[in-house]
Amino acid sequence: MSIIYFLIGCSVLLALLFLGAFFWAQKSGQNDDLYTPSVRILLDDEPVDEEKK
Repeated sequence: MSIIYFLIGCSVLLALLFLGAFFWAQKSGQNDDLYTPSVRILLDDEPVDEEKK
């Protein structure tokens, strides 16, 4: 039965770590620009010249 208390304590500690990391990421501006990464893959290629073919 004591292992249950240990596992519950570990899971609460891990959840608090993830919550702290989430708030740190929000405070440091990790999710300020949500639009650019979604269209970056579309703008990454260089234009192809028709004369090179």
